[in-house]
Amino acid sequence: MADVTIPAQPRTEFGKGAARRNRAADRIPGVVYGHGADPLHITLPAYDLMMALKTPNVLIDLDIEGGKNQLVIPKAVQREALRNKLVHIDLLVVKKGEKVTVEVPVEVSGDLAPGQHLLEHNLTTLSVEAEATHLPESVSVSVEGLATGDQVLAKDVKLAKGITLVTEEETVVVQVVAPQAEEPAADAEGTEDGEENGAA
Repeated sequence: MADVTIPAQPRTEFGKGAARRNRAADRIPGVVYGHGADPLHITLPAYDLMMALKTPNVLIDLDIEGGKNQLVIPKAVQREALRNKLVHIDLLVVKKGEKVTVEVPVEVSGDLAPGQHLLEHNLTTLSVEAEATHLPESVSVSVEGLATGDQVLAKDVKLAKGITLVTEEETVVVQVVAPQAEEPAADAEGTEDGEENGAA
C-alpha cells in the first residue's frame, strides 16, 4: 500500500476569484473530513496530488501547514470534462486499524479458450472493506480457459486476507459471450436497378 506525504495549506478564500488564484499557483482545492471533526478546507500542489492519484486508494499523509498531520484517502475527485485536469478533491480522515469501504479496480488476466469468444467487462471495480492502511490497489480476475457462456461472479474473486467483499455476491464481474454475426449489407445499387427494371 502506497503512503505518500503531501504538503497542504489551509484555505480561507472561496469563490471564482480564489479558484483562479489557485489555478495560477498550480494548487488544487480540497476538503478534509471524517471522525466527527469540522471539515477542513485546504489547497494541495497539483503535481504532487496528480502523481499520488495514479495509485488507486492511495494513503496520503497530509502535512498541514500550522496543524498536525492527517492520514487520508481520496473519496471524491472532480476533473474538468474536456481536459481531465484536477479541479477539487474530497479526502477522508482514516486511522490505523480502522476499516473503510472503497472501490478497487478489477484487473483481468489469462487467455480465453480457443475459439470465437468475446469477453464482456460488467464491472470495472469491486466494492470491498479493508483496513485503511492496507487497502488493495486492485483485485485480479482470471479468465484462463473460459469459453462462451462462462462468467465470473463477485463471490468468485479471490481476495487477500483481511479484505471483505461488499459488492453483491451474485453480481457478474466478467462474462464470455459469442460474437454477434454481422448482417449482410444490402446491395443498394442492385436494389435501385431492380426497381428501375420493375418500373420499366
